[in-house]
Amino acid sequence: MSRRALVQSVKRAVIKVGSGVLTTTDGLNLQVIGDLTAQLIDLRKQGIEIVLISSGAIAAGLRKMGFNRRPQSVSQQQAIAALGQSRLIMVYEEAFAQHGQRVAQILLTRDDLTNRRRYLNARNTLFTLLSWDIIPIINENDTVVVDEIKFGDNDNLSAMVTSMTEAQLMVSLTNIDGFFDKDPRSNKDASLIRVVGQFNRNIMKCASSIPGFLGSGGMASKVKAAQKVSMRGVPSIIANGLRPGILNSIFAGKEEGTLFMPAETRLCNRKHWIAFTKAPKGTLVIDAGAERAIMNQRKSLLPSGIIAVEGRFSMGNAVLLVNEKRNELAIGLVNYHSGDIRKIMGLKSGEIEAKLGFKYDDEVINRDNLVITNDNEGNGLCQLRA
Repeated sequence: MSRRALVQSVKRAVIKVGSGVLTTTDGLNLQVIGDLTAQLIDLRKQGIEIVLISSGAIAAGLRKMGFNRRPQSVSQQQAIAALGQSRLIMVYEEAFAQHGQRVAQILLTRDDLTNRRRYLNARNTLFTLLSWDIIPIINENDTVVVDEIKFGDNDNLSAMVTSMTEAQLMVSLTNIDGFFDKDPRSNKDASLIRVVGQFNRNIMKCASSIPGFLGSGGMASKVKAAQKVSMRGVPSIIANGLRPGILNSIFAGKEEGTLFMPAETRLCNRKHWIAFTKAPKGTLVIDAGAERAIMNQRKSLLPSGIIAVEGRFSMGNAVLLVNEKRNELAIGLVNYHSGDIRKIMGLKSGEIEAKLGFKYDDEVINRDNLVITNDNEGNGLCQLRA
């Protein structure tokens, strides 16, 4: 399918704008924000609903404090984000108000999306705002986030929001022209890759993990985000947000940046949530028989196939499944907490109640709550299967 055909079918898009686009060493880049705002208004006039993922809070906070570098301690970063977030949303309010467009601020942590009820509440809020012709502006809630609940970067957040809102396109605006075969900042012979059809080990090797001055992610995080939305059947584009009129050009079907094609087989919304939103709380090591049953026969995980339990987790948490060689195989939601699984591992399902005094289910992980994350070639999340 051509780019023009892909973008012409888009009715809702997630636009992620990174710190390298929105900021300079002096703070927020008001000219770029104004240009992007005008383009987003043009897209709204075309009938395209927009969800904006915006970095820039910490950069704006640094400017307020007169700091020239990001502080190291978590509390200082959170305080800087608190200072900057109000400045960031005020700039957007003023920019969009010039076009008569209303916006709303939403701050999320991974906990908000890991909990299924809160995930659905956030989803319903976003849909309500869109139905009211309001553009949601989303950022990670850096003022309260800690390592255990952080998305890691807004690239990961944008992928989750794309799935949650059922958007048909994700656009990631950065400060380079797209995805190159090597880091263009240090390699003059780097070549821009215009289209990525399939994700494999070589693609991930090409992605640079070097972050920008103010951002927390690099090209690797953007490619991983593109991979995640691809598994939902959604294309994505990484392009240079500093180029005037970039969004208008992208939605006109022009060859801007790098297009990541959607996967032929897509995960349903629930399994995508399990695979990419639920943070694994532990690991189950399974034997060869259980590995064959899960990987080849699409079976559930029974206690008889478990040989080790690592970590502490509760019923309903996500855990990783690995084989005896420690190769990751799948991720799934457990029906028992870790202490109970340690007691019943290696047993037949009919022996669970006698051992525990109760039985929630015959399976430790039901097939409906299990997603295979290994394509048997060591590529990890390159080809997920339900």
